[in-house]
Amino acid sequence: MDPKLIEALGDELFHALLERRSLQPLTQRYPDLTLETAYQISLRFLQRREALGEQVIGKKIGVTSRAVQDMLDVHQPDFGFLTNRMQVADNSDVSFSAKLLVQPRAEGEIAFILGEDLHGPGISAEDVMAASQWVMPCFEIVDSRIADWKIRIQDTVADNASCGVFALGEQRIDPRELDLAKVELHLLKNGQPAGNGFGSAVQGHPCAAVAWLANTLGKFDIPFRKGEIILSGALAPLVPVQPGDEVSLTLSGLGSARLRFVS
Repeated sequence: MDPKLIEALGDELFHALLERRSLQPLTQRYPDLTLETAYQISLRFLQRREALGEQVIGKKIGVTSRAVQDMLDVHQPDFGFLTNRMQVADNSDVSFSAKLLVQPRAEGEIAFILGEDLHGPGISAEDVMAASQWVMPCFEIVDSRIADWKIRIQDTVADNASCGVFALGEQRIDPRELDLAKVELHLLKNGQPAGNGFGSAVQGHPCAAVAWLANTLGKFDIPFRKGEIILSGALAPLVPVQPGDEVSLTLSGLGSARLRFVS
């Protein structure tokens, strides 16, 4: 794809974010769009956000569990960047307008805090465990700039893995103290059960999902850095939210998180 078109599509996604609107899927307009080109579009999108002062503080993997893949009809993981502007406090009110949300959905997952750098390819799940300082409960509020979530893998990668905002619970646990594959998620929306799952939902083990992400980004010479936050993927289907909703989660052995949504 022409580099000028890559820039133009990255700019289009950036303006859709700022204007809180959605776009026709890129893959409908450009059927030959490759995954590598989609990633280049995402870098342009990120560049525009960084120009406004946002700073990368981590990375994320998404669409890892079978439940989410079936929901979105996307059958391989996506990947993107986390910035400081995307982070919100646990047990806080999330404003749709202030956080530029369009069609958000909540997901519960396990977040990793790295104690060492990791640079793929060649990273194993054991390497991830050794390099991780903490694991924490996490709400990621995904949000697509693609109309009606009609995405293919190239659309969501170009759109920075459909990231909206995220919140980390206050608890920090040494990952070596738990069997992360057996950690169980219970998610509530407005006090009613809205989903449950286990750590094994993400590629068999959360560390395996993080290793996949390290190796995928390593192909683009993008490392994981000490201190970064890495989101390992949803353990249960995504839950649509709107102003007035409250979501909460518990992860066995890890703790809890809660968010409320306002206009």
